[in-house]
Amino acid sequence: MTIIIGILCAGILTGYLARNSRAVRHAEKGIAWTVPLLLFLMGLSVGGNPSLMKNLASLGGQALAIAAAATLGSIAAGWGLYKLLFKTENHEK
Repeated sequence: MTIIIGILCAGILTGYLARNSRAVRHAEKGIAWTVPLLLFLMGLSVGGNPSLMKNLASLGGQALAIAAAATLGSIAAGWGLYKLLFKTENHEK
């Protein structure tokens, strides 16, 4: 995980330093194709793994529960931070 975060930080630094280059401006087009390709390859890997396919129902249910909890937690944290940082006072006219 440290290697992945290090690569991400190196990419951020490189992108910041080279932000005016044409290659960096065109990186979004590459990302638009790369992300779906990676998702397809991940699905191909899962579909080719017999043990994952055999346990897909139970693993999928657990993954759905974790994803739902993470999403609801993120929404709650975002709402709380919004209320904390962007307090507005109601003034009646």
